Amino acid sequence: MIRAALRSLLARKLRLVMSTFAIVLGVAFVVGTLIFSDTLNRSFTALFASTVGDVVVRPVGGTTEAGGPSSATLPAALVDELAALPGAARADGNVTAIGVYVVDSDGKAVGGYGPPALGLNDNDAPAAGGEGLALVAGESPVGPDELALDQVTAESAGYQIGDTVPVLLPRGDPDRIEATLTGLVGFPEGGSLNGATLVVLDTPTAQDLFLDGEEAFNDIWVTARDGVSQEELAAEASGLLPDGVEAVTGDAAADESADELLDAISFLTTFLLIFAGISLVVGSFLIVNTFSMLVAQRSRELALLRALGASRVQVVASVQAEAAVLGVVGSTIGLGLGVLLAVALRALFAQVGLDLSGQSLVFTPRVVVAAYAVGILVTAVAALAPALRTVRIAPVQALRDDVALPEASLARRFRGGLALFVLGCLSLVAGLTDLLDDVVDAGGWFTGAGVLLVLLGTTAMSPVLAQPFLGATRRAYAAVFGSVGNLAGQNSLRNPRRTTATASALMIGLTLACTMAIVGDSAKASTDRAIEQNFVGDYVVSNPFGGELNPALADQVAAVDGVASVARERFALAQEDGDARALAATDRAGLALFDPVFVEGAPDDLVDGTVVLKEDFAADRDLGVGDELTVTVPAGEQTWTVAGVIEDNPVIFTPVLTTIGTLEAGGFPAADYVLFVTAEDEAGATARDGLDDLVADLPVVSVKDQQEFAADQRAQIDQFVLIIYALLGLALLIAVLGIVNTLALSVIERTREIGLLRAVGLTRGQLRRMITLESVVIAVLGALLGVVLGLGFGVSLMYAVRDQGLEVISVPFGQVAVFLLLAVVVGVLAAFWPARRAARLDVLEAIATE
Repeated sequence: MIRAALRSLLARKLRLVMSTFAIVLGVAFVVGTLIFSDTLNRSFTALFASTVGDVVVRPVGGTTEAGGPSSATLPAALVDELAALPGAARADGNVTAIGVYVVDSDGKAVGGYGPPALGLNDNDAPAAGGEGLALVAGESPVGPDELALDQVTAESAGYQIGDTVPVLLPRGDPDRIEATLTGLVGFPEGGSLNGATLVVLDTPTAQDLFLDGEEAFNDIWVTARDGVSQEELAAEASGLLPDGVEAVTGDAAADESADELLDAISFLTTFLLIFAGISLVVGSFLIVNTFSMLVAQRSRELALLRALGASRVQVVASVQAEAAVLGVVGSTIGLGLGVLLAVALRALFAQVGLDLSGQSLVFTPRVVVAAYAVGILVTAVAALAPALRTVRIAPVQALRDDVALPEASLARRFRGGLALFVLGCLSLVAGLTDLLDDVVDAGGWFTGAGVLLVLLGTTAMSPVLAQPFLGATRRAYAAVFGSVGNLAGQNSLRNPRRTTATASALMIGLTLACTMAIVGDSAKASTDRAIEQNFVGDYVVSNPFGGELNPALADQVAAVDGVASVARERFALAQEDGDARALAATDRAGLALFDPVFVEGAPDDLVDGTVVLKEDFAADRDLGVGDELTVTVPAGEQTWTVAGVIEDNPVIFTPVLTTIGTLEAGGFPAADYVLFVTAEDEAGATARDGLDDLVADLPVVSVKDQQEFAADQRAQIDQFVLIIYALLGLALLIAVLGIVNTLALSVIERTREIGLLRAVGLTRGQLRRMITLESVVIAVLGALLGVVLGLGFGVSLMYAVRDQGLEVISVPFGQVAVFLLLAVVVGVLAAFWPARRAARLDVLEAIATE
């Protein structure tokens, strides 16, 4: 039986190529994602290990939740005290600032999207994880007129040693400097900054620019003597430190930073694996169809084996053996292609700022195990159903020329599919509403399971559901294309299971595409409405990279001709009962502009040391005016008095609003995030011209009016939806291959029938037209099912999140029409090769085929 299975496989190897290709693509996506994820993890773990000392001494809460250093500092005298510890070889102070941008030769800021733009003092202290940053070319900077850059930033900006480099500063006066590039820093043993940019200054200059001239440091590295462990040295240092200062081991500090960052970007891996799963599900439809047709074509061969004594188990095992070989071959090729995909992913993310070029790809045993497990398992499961269906037919019956599945099986399939569909709808209701929130917090799992069950249920019911459509198509084809159209319609109706199984692969891809079209269009429409109703002031001044603004900018904006007022808004994260709590802060101008509706208290009650809470947040914590809110901030634990409770306000994004002075007293940096500018009456054009002139030399500051701000938000949504479409493109490609494969196998299966049709006068052109019409039926059926389900999923999803700011449900009917039109195009293109092959068959040989 094994030999028979292998001979069968070799005899039909060309027919299995496209099924193998489906496995190759799915496995490649999984492998590429896992390799990229492991590379990402290794890169950041190594980076943080090389940017901490053996022991790190820092203020408690010494970094903000946004990743930047706190305004809390350590006195310079502490460095000498720590260096004198018995277990210490040396101690070095670090000055660190975020938002220090290098301006390239074209006047644009280098980097900025995602990875930070850092300013550091020159420090040659050894890192805990091996050799840290070091000078690799030129000389270290000395004095306020010299600086060093990391190698990648210097290359990206087009600067060489000796050039004058402009640098934008995050705060203070001046807000920019120009200095001579004297050296380049990097990791001598190899490594990557993962897209971060570095500006290195000598210590006095860094303290002057980033710490207002204070002789202090953001943290201190203590290097251990030989034979002294990190834990021993940290214990020694802790006994020396005052309240509010802590000593942590370098390993702990590196793990803490790496874990926080990797948790924040872990969605990338999950996101990519979801689409790999979608591709495998779609590919499984292709495999099911391929094996169903191959097993049907071999029914007499398998029946003969059973008549000669082979058991049902042996027949099923032989088909599974073929599937296992297919899975191994597809997994092996997919493994190699996955490595190339990981290289492509690394290059793609480098374009958006996450540069991992300094880290070689990480290839672990789990990748190989996952590749073969996924490929073989998916293929085996997909091939099982066709094999089982074959052995249920009696050998004598299977020896006939034509063997059809009993109609009762379709009825049972419809009932089973209906049950899955109903369960899926119930699961979707549970996931998209709060019906079960009091019982279990698993809304995402219910939603995902509901989508899967609805898709599987629809697939199971589709042979019955599609028959009216297929019958109508046959009549329409007959009316337009005559006998050729009638033949095409009859062929689609001949085996509705096969037709709908092929269409289901396309259905899944278009379901998700249509859902994302509705989500994207609704998000844009909701954003437009929200901006139209809630845009305050006339202009918004912000950092296009999402970073901070120099606090001196607000006064400069206020001095522009035609500007009536400027409102500041800042954001920060504190800790409340162990959870991160978002804070917003504004000034009097901002409070007047935002115009919150006070349920308790009044606007004048909001002063330093007090907060205003949103109504829902206050109710959840049973807080009112006069109560206290205790939070942990960089300066330590602080207690703020509740001065008011307000209704929900779309301009105030956080549940807690306070004053700018309160944030600064809490140890947060003095940095604005958004400025809301109101122009004087009939002076809008003058104000805009003045603002544009002011920021012309500031590539990290943008000015937008309402229309420009809305367009910017829409562009971000469009970019996200485009990424989704690109990832879904793989699933759609597999679906198209499924149509091609089904038609090609159908041509082989109907070789004698095609020969007879040609013999009685069917021309090659008519034959090609017939197969093309069959392909269009399959594609349009899949598109229609996908569009219907996509509309249902999309509208339901948007209805469920309508209380989260996405209040407008918008269906892009134009895009839906394009999807249907593309389905017709896909049908025509998918039929090209099978139709061409059918037309080239020799008539006499085709008639003689058994």
